[in-house]
Amino acid sequence: MAVTILIPAPLRRFTEDRTAVHVEAKTVAEALAKLDELYPGIRERICEPDGRVRRFVSIFVNGKDIRSLQGVETPLADGDEVGIIPAMAGGR
Repeated sequence: MAVTILIPAPLRRFTEDRTAVHVEAKTVAEALAKLDELYPGIRERICEPDGRVRRFVSIFVNGKDIRSLQGVETPLADGDEVGIIPAMAGGR
């Protein structure tokens, strides 16, 4: 399944400033693994060593948070969009 991973600005330095990356994947976990194959080291900024998504990162499939779906095992279909949203901090 060809899916699009939308890359947020803070992670674009790992993807040669690409805003989106296309990979073949059947699950979110597989998509993140393929992303890391293309851009080594990016996955460790998104996931814990055990594969869980870091608590300050949210991942969405077609606008739905994977935490309310099947987590990293959420299945993907051809044409799906996977959005990575890191938490923002700062302000007062």
